Amino acid sequence: MTSGSTAASSRTSKGPAASTRLAGIDAARGLALLGMMATHLLPTFETDANLTPTWIGLTFSGRAAALFAVLAGIGLALSTGKQRPLEGAALTAARRGIAMRALVIAVVGLALGGLEVNVAVILVHYAVLFLCILPFIGLRLKALCAWAAGWIVGSPLLAFLLRPWLMAADPPLQLNHNPGWEDLSTPAQLLGDLFLTGYYPVFQWMSYLLVGLVIGRLSLSAAGLPLLLLTVGSAVAAFAKVLGTAAMESWGGRAALQDVLSDPNYPLESILQVNLAGVRQEGSWWWLATSAPHSGTTLDLLHTSGVAAAVVGLCLLVGRLGQWLDLDLLLPLRGAGAMTLTLYTVHVWVVASSRLQPLPSGWTEDGVYFAHAALAVLIGMAFAILKKRGPLEWLGHAANQVGRHEPDRVR
Repeated sequence: MTSGSTAASSRTSKGPAASTRLAGIDAARGLALLGMMATHLLPTFETDANLTPTWIGLTFSGRAAALFAVLAGIGLALSTGKQRPLEGAALTAARRGIAMRALVIAVVGLALGGLEVNVAVILVHYAVLFLCILPFIGLRLKALCAWAAGWIVGSPLLAFLLRPWLMAADPPLQLNHNPGWEDLSTPAQLLGDLFLTGYYPVFQWMSYLLVGLVIGRLSLSAAGLPLLLLTVGSAVAAFAKVLGTAAMESWGGRAALQDVLSDPNYPLESILQVNLAGVRQEGSWWWLATSAPHSGTTLDLLHTSGVAAAVVGLCLLVGRLGQWLDLDLLLPLRGAGAMTLTLYTVHVWVVASSRLQPLPSGWTEDGVYFAHAALAVLIGMAFAILKKRGPLEWLGHAANQVGRHEPDRVR
C-alpha cells in the first residue's frame, strides 16, 4: 500500500527513462487503489438467490489487492539496488529501514482494525509481508525466480494441509474480523489468521512479493520489457484461468466441491468466479485445482500475478507514449499511486464513518464510488504537482530513514 520507496526514488532518479519507469509503477498502484475502492463500495454480487456476479466482482475481485502486493515487491526491488541487489552493510541498513516502514503500516492497520467497517483491511497483512520478504531482498534474479516458482507451487499445498488443523483448534485460529489492537492479546489467533486463515493469507501472498522482486530486478527501462510483461503476463493469466475453469466445469471439480460444502445450497458457481474467501477449503483435493479469486491456489496466484505483470507493462508503455508525445498521461493515476497509504486510510475511515448513514438524497452507490475515486485522483494530482509526499508516506519515509540511521536526510 505504501509507495514511499518508489516515490522517494523518483525524486532522486536521473534521466527520463528512470522517471518514466517509476511513474508507470506509481500509475499501476493508482489503478490498484481505484480497483480496491470499487470492491469496497460497489456490489460484487447481485442480490438474487444465485448471487449472480457483477462486472465489478468479475473484473476487480482478487486482482486489485494482488496488484498492490506485486507492486510492493517491485518497489522494494527498486529501492534496494534494482538489477544489482544491495550487499553487506547497505543491505542490512535497507532491511532495517523496510522493517521500520512496516511498523508504521502495521500501526495504521491496527488502528483501522478498530473501525466498524465492511472492508477487509489489508494493511496489517501487508506489514507482515514486508517483514517476511526481508531474507529475500539480497537475492539475485535467478534465485528469486526459483523461490517465486517454488512458493507459487508449494505454499497452496502446505496451506491446504495446515488450515484444517488450525481451524480445528479451540477456539479456531481465525479472527473473522480485521486485526486490531485487542488481537495482540491473543497472538495464536492473530498469527493463524494473518498467515493462513484470514482474508489475505501471508503464507501464500508471499508469492506476490517474490514475483514483484523478480520484475523489479529486471531492467524496466529496456525497450522491449514493458511489452514482454504485458504479453507474457496476459498469457500466464489466461492459461491459469482457462485451466482452472476446465478443472471445475469440464473435469468434475465443481460437482466434487459441491458435495463437501457445509451448505450444499451454496452458489458455488458464483463464488468460484468472484470470491472464495471465507469458504472452508477442506475435504477435497479439488480445492487446489480452482483459479477462483482469493482461493490462494497455485492457479489463482498465477492468474493474479500474470494480471499484475500485464498491468505494470501496460502502464510502462503508456508512460513511454506520454514521453514521446511530451504529455504526462499517467499523472491522474501516478499521483494517487504515490500516496496510496494515505488515500486508502482516509477511504476506509470515510467508509466506516458513513456505514450507518443512508445515502444522501439523489446519490447512488455508483455516485459514492466515483466521488471517492475522483477525490483520490484530484488529491494525488495536487501532491504530485507540488512534489510532496502524502502525510503517511512522509511518516513511512521518515521511519525508513531512521531505520537506516539517516535521520538527517528526512524531509
